[in-house]
Amino acid sequence: MGEKDSETAPIWEKTRQRESSNNNNIHPMDLESSSLSGQQRSLNRSRSSYEERGRGVKEFRSWFSWLIPCFVVANVVVFVITMYVNNCPKKSGDCFADFLGRFSFQNTRENPLLGPSSLTLQTMGGLDVKKVVKGDEGWRLLSCNWLHGGVVHLLVNMLTLLFIGIRMEREFGFIRIGLLYLISGFGGSILSALFLRSNISVGASGAVFGLLGGMLSEIFINWTIYSNKIVTIITLVIIVAVNLGLGVLPGVDNFAHIGGFSTGFLLGFVLLIRPHYGWINQRNAPGAKPHRFKMYQGILWTISLLLLVAGFITGLISLFNNVDGNKHCSWCHYLSCIPTSKWSCNREPASCTTTQLGNQLSMTCLRNGKSASYILANPSDSRINSLCVQLCR
Repeated sequence: MGEKDSETAPIWEKTRQRESSNNNNIHPMDLESSSLSGQQRSLNRSRSSYEERGRGVKEFRSWFSWLIPCFVVANVVVFVITMYVNNCPKKSGDCFADFLGRFSFQNTRENPLLGPSSLTLQTMGGLDVKKVVKGDEGWRLLSCNWLHGGVVHLLVNMLTLLFIGIRMEREFGFIRIGLLYLISGFGGSILSALFLRSNISVGASGAVFGLLGGMLSEIFINWTIYSNKIVTIITLVIIVAVNLGLGVLPGVDNFAHIGGFSTGFLLGFVLLIRPHYGWINQRNAPGAKPHRFKMYQGILWTISLLLLVAGFITGLISLFNNVDGNKHCSWCHYLSCIPTSKWSCNREPASCTTTQLGNQLSMTCLRNGKSASYILANPSDSRINSLCVQLCR
C-alpha cells in the first residue's frame, strides 16, 4: 500500500553518478577494471543515476506519502476535540476570542499559546507522571504526543512534520517512517517523565525531533551513496542545535526533544539502512558479488539496536519504580530551562488555597504568596484552576 513505481531520490542530496569525466568524484569498484586499461570508460557509457541502478531493489522504491498527512489530520482533529471538551465559556468564563463560542481559548495570561487549560490537557491524556506511575496510566506516554498546548504549538509542529515527514515517507515508505515517528515520540515521553516530574507535558515535538535524528543517522549508515555529505551533516546539526537551544526557554519540554532525537537517531541506523553503492552497481554482474551491506553498516545497526533496547528497558523500569532523574543528575535540569533575570525556571504546578464566603472567593498562591479576591458564585473547578494559574505567574 502506498508504493509507487517511479524513481526515488535522497532527501537532502543527489546521489553520485558514474561520471569519470569529473576527477573529484570517487567511483565504486568496477568488475571490468582488471581487463581494461585506465581509460575513463564512463564517457562511452550512458550516464545513469544511482536510483536507476537500484530499480527492483525494495530499499529504493519511491512511495506515495499518505501516512504523514494522516498524522497531521489526526493531530488537528484531536486539538479540535480538546477545545470542544475545554468549553472555556462554561467552565472558566474568562476567555480569549469569545466569538468562537465553545471553542474559544483560555485567557492568554493562563495559556499564551491560544489553547485549552492544563486541566483539560490532563483530562485528555497529557503526560502526568503521578498518574502514569501511581495510577497505572502508562498509555499517557503515547497519548500525550497527539495533544498540543495551543494553536501556535500545533502549527509549528505540524508544519515541521509536513516539511520533513512527507519527504522521508516518499523515500523510505510509510512503515519505516511511521515506526520512526511513533517510537521516537514514545522515547521522548519516557525521558520527559523521568526529569519533568510535576508538569503536564504534551506535543508531537519529540516525534518530530525523532525524524530529524533519523535523517541524520541515515546519512552515516548509507555513507557511500551521498556526495557533499559534510555540508549536509553540518546543516542538519545546525538545525537541531538551534531548535534544542530554543528548548531551554521556560515552558518548553526540551527533555522530550532530546529523548525523541536520541531515539530517532538510533532508530535511523536500524530502520533506514540501504545496500551500499558497490552492491547496487554490481548486483547484476557475473561472478562473485560483494555483500549487500558493508561491515560498518552491520556494526552500526547492531550497536544501535542494543542501545535502543537497553535504553527503553532502563527508562521504563526507572519510571515505573518512580525514579526521579534529577536526583541522579544535578545539572540535567539546565538542559530544559536556563534561569535568567528575565524568567524563572520554577516548574512546580500552580497550587492555591481557596476560601469561599458567599459570592467572594479568596485565593492565595502557595508558590509566590500572592493573594486575590474574586466575586464568583459557585465557581467550577476549571475556573478556580484558571485563576490559580494566573495568580501564580
